[in-house]
Amino acid sequence: MFKKKNQGVNEFNQEMKSVSLWADAWKRLKKNKLAFISLWIVLIYVVIGIAAPILPLYPYEEQVVAHANLPPSFKPAGEILLQQKTKYFNKVMKAEGRAAFNQTEEAELEDIKANLKSETSQRHYILGTDALGRDMLSRTIYGGRISMSIGLIGTITALLIGIIVGAIAGYRGGTTDLILMRFVDIMYGLPYMLMVIIMMAVLGRNIAILFVAIALVSWLTIARVVRGQIMSLKSSEYVQAARSMGAGAGRIIFKHLLPNTLGIIIAYATLSLPEFIMSESFLSFLGLGVSAPLASWGSLISDGVKGMELYPWELLVPALTMTLFLFAMNFLGDGVRDALDPKSKNRV
Repeated sequence: MFKKKNQGVNEFNQEMKSVSLWADAWKRLKKNKLAFISLWIVLIYVVIGIAAPILPLYPYEEQVVAHANLPPSFKPAGEILLQQKTKYFNKVMKAEGRAAFNQTEEAELEDIKANLKSETSQRHYILGTDALGRDMLSRTIYGGRISMSIGLIGTITALLIGIIVGAIAGYRGGTTDLILMRFVDIMYGLPYMLMVIIMMAVLGRNIAILFVAIALVSWLTIARVVRGQIMSLKSSEYVQAARSMGAGAGRIIFKHLLPNTLGIIIAYATLSLPEFIMSESFLSFLGLGVSAPLASWGSLISDGVKGMELYPWELLVPALTMTLFLFAMNFLGDGVRDALDPKSKNRV
């Protein structure tokens, strides 16, 4: 019986197991602890956002005016409201020099006590409520759905336009490349955020308009990146072989060139998504983003700023939630970039 010949051996005649690019990149990503932890944080955000409709959350748009500005607590809302009213009436009574509550105050406290067993009084607002008595936990989760969706759609739109424009310009070269890249230069020279603000002010606060506005010039950078990669790869031997076998430009671009730039494209996508979320948050902070009753992290932060001195949780809850997600996405993007970088293959 003959021994099967090894497919690959090193200088010590030891068998070497072949590893694909993606398996090798995943292995190096797992060694980057910060990026790997960030990956799990992002996955948790995504799972919670997708599962929000089936989670035991109060309706994000439902207003219970009596529960306005309740602080975060695990106690029932009725008990917290009773404590707040009692404390407030005690201050008023002390300021007026009275020894007991007046009839109006007594009646209001009795009314709260009588409703302690009601459904709304038994609610638990673990992250508090806003100025209209809406649950901050529910609004933060549903606001995250809107913000992450805008970031995802903006990234996908930027990738689709940028990859097509960059690939055509890099592969064709000549006049086509000159025209497309000069158009990119012109778009770069426009005041991006000012144009977005004007579009939102003129066309109205609509999510579809917001998607278009954010994706307006977001594809420019990836177009240049893909163009550079295509130009460096189009003279490769495998491209020449494909061309000699009669492959057309479209097949060469989408079957041979773009797959070899996929690593850079994925790294760009993970780093771009936080940028789109920040752009949407900035517009919502200015009052030009998502309109009520919908909410995003940016609009929640904008609302929280108005009463941050008296009710800090209305600002801190969405701000900390968004900050954690943005940090995680940036650390993950850096980790993906390093994992897919051929120069770092033997570094980690």
